[in-house]
Amino acid sequence: MPVEHVIEPTVALVAEIELSPAFHDLDPMDVVWHGHTLKYLELARCALLQSFDYDYPQMRASGYVWPIVDLRCKYVRSARYGQRLRVRAELTEWDMRMRIDYVIRDAGTDEVITRAHTLQVAVEIASGEMCYATPEVFRRRLGLIA
Repeated sequence: MPVEHVIEPTVALVAEIELSPAFHDLDPMDVVWHGHTLKYLELARCALLQSFDYDYPQMRASGYVWPIVDLRCKYVRSARYGQRLRVRAELTEWDMRMRIDYVIRDAGTDEVITRAHTLQVAVEIASGEMCYATPEVFRRRLGLIA
């Protein structure tokens, strides 16, 4: 039986940002409203995509959009106003879809605040059709092809 050769990306697949929740991100219980957590994930996702030059403007220019089709989020602890948070985004799947895993931690104690992941699929802008194969331009940005 032939052994398949797995090609690994040549770019970093992890990005990490730090932020501190603003007062306007709080709910009436004085903790970060759960919906704002998604905004923090988006900031880390953009940092990750920027790291291999395929952020949203580059996606659009390449002829594709990548809508989120699934989001899972596990809130472990509450985040609070002024707390320093470290948000890590890691691209863990890139074949036929983009899966990004996230972890939000307290920057001081390293305690996990939230774990999440998103799934995104490529949609060709011109046709509006979902792609069932990873677009070549995305594979190129990851260094999977020359």
